[in-house]
Amino acid sequence: MIETFLVQFTSLFTMINPIAAIPIYIALTEAMTPKAARWVAMRASLTACIALCVFALLGEAIFSFFNISVNGLRVAGGVLFFVMGFEMLRGRTVPKRMDGETDGDFGSDVAVTPIGIPMIAGPGAITMVIIFIQASPDSANTISLFGAIIAVSVLTAIILASGRRMLARLGRSGTKILMRLMGLIVMLIAVEFFFAGIKPYIIDIARSI
Repeated sequence: MIETFLVQFTSLFTMINPIAAIPIYIALTEAMTPKAARWVAMRASLTACIALCVFALLGEAIFSFFNISVNGLRVAGGVLFFVMGFEMLRGRTVPKRMDGETDGDFGSDVAVTPIGIPMIAGPGAITMVIIFIQASPDSANTISLFGAIIAVSVLTAIILASGRRMLARLGRSGTKILMRLMGLIVMLIAVEFFFAGIKPYIIDIARSI
């Protein structure tokens, strides 16, 4: 069981790659207090954890019921990230805070989307947990998978919260430069997401012609 857990943990951590979520997390929590930003990191990781557990148990049934695919999720995520990256490149953040909206309300929104889903619990991670649960239906494998999901989620929260501390050392000018660089990185991630999702559709169209 320990060996299975290690395989699941390493695979999920590599697929989720919490370091890739840092640019969006930092951009959306830049104006927040350190305490509020840490709360967003924990909320986002908890959201991703719950989502992955739900998809591990019901993912295949959900996709079949709504007649959707993971590739569709990749395309939608790619479009969302590209828009966010473009706005970050212009020195803005998406989603935007409403007038009078508190840190708590804004943090709750961005922690769920886009940080929790689809940045942390993205198409790759969702597919992976479904594959893991299908590989072996016994209870030991299920417990091991849930343990791996929880462990990766906790580690992700720690990494995000640590990434937020970079801002304090960079200063205002350094932060602006970093935001634009991160916007470019997010746009590159978006392109990878989009084309990974749309490629199977193009192949299907080509085959049908």
